[in-house]
Amino acid sequence: MVMEGVVIAGRIALILIPLLVLRSFYKRVQRKQQRLADLAHRQKYGGFGSIESVERDGLIVLRSRQTTELSEDEYSDYLERDSHRNQNFMDLRLILSDIIEGINDEQENDDDQRRMMELDGRGEWIEENQEGLEQHSVLVAEEEIGSGITIAETPTDDDMDERLIREGGKSGAVQVTLSWDDYNDLDLHLFCPDGERIYFNNKMSHCGGVLDVDMNVKPVSNNPVENIVWENIPTPGKYKVGVHFYKHFRKKRSKKTCKFRLRVVVDGNSREYQGSITYGQAIQMVTTFTILPSALKDLAE
Repeated sequence: MVMEGVVIAGRIALILIPLLVLRSFYKRVQRKQQRLADLAHRQKYGGFGSIESVERDGLIVLRSRQTTELSEDEYSDYLERDSHRNQNFMDLRLILSDIIEGINDEQENDDDQRRMMELDGRGEWIEENQEGLEQHSVLVAEEEIGSGITIAETPTDDDMDERLIREGGKSGAVQVTLSWDDYNDLDLHLFCPDGERIYFNNKMSHCGGVLDVDMNVKPVSNNPVENIVWENIPTPGKYKVGVHFYKHFRKKRSKKTCKFRLRVVVDGNSREYQGSITYGQAIQMVTTFTILPSALKDLAE
């Protein structure tokens, strides 16, 4: 009997080991293909130095490195951190379930009562999961590398400004704008130097930034936009911009992977990024910018 057990265990090992090797090889190939796709995208749309420095009106603005600017080893390390964040998101059970039963996402017409039901449900979910959300946000805020692909030239079909005008979004000394093209609910998160986070549950921040446009709590638009703005230059420090896929809506066959565009304007200097996020994925740190007085330029360099 002992020998039979050994033989069976050996056979199982002979099956499992090649499968594990193939799985590891497949993951490496996937990473390489994604890396090549990102680099090709960057070559098509253009890019900038690893850390760009812009000096203007007594300020120096530093921008983070992006994933397309990493070496192979650095990119592999980044993917490990990203996988850890995704697992953390799952472990904390932060994937939003259908908090309102019986509401049909496909219904064309919305009304105030149904919208209030959804807002109430969203508030209840936030309250129940606030601790987990804060824990996950702290982990995300540790990332120094941006996932967005830098765009050198604005696409000719970009209508971000028109969307902002339509929704009454303001402009200012610093402005961060997110847009996407389906009925899903993406959310803009901005991490301030003092640890405060501007997002849908903290629209008016102590650091001066205001989330003045927050869309698709209900799936009302397939060309939504979100906007965070400072009227004046904010406190010097590092600001990190994140995107969260809050809820997937089935309306008009909106998919669970969503492409987005992000624009960051600091004192008239604008940079745009493209990216994608999948429902159930951790908050993506898209980019980071640091504002310093020009007197500290030597220290920054």
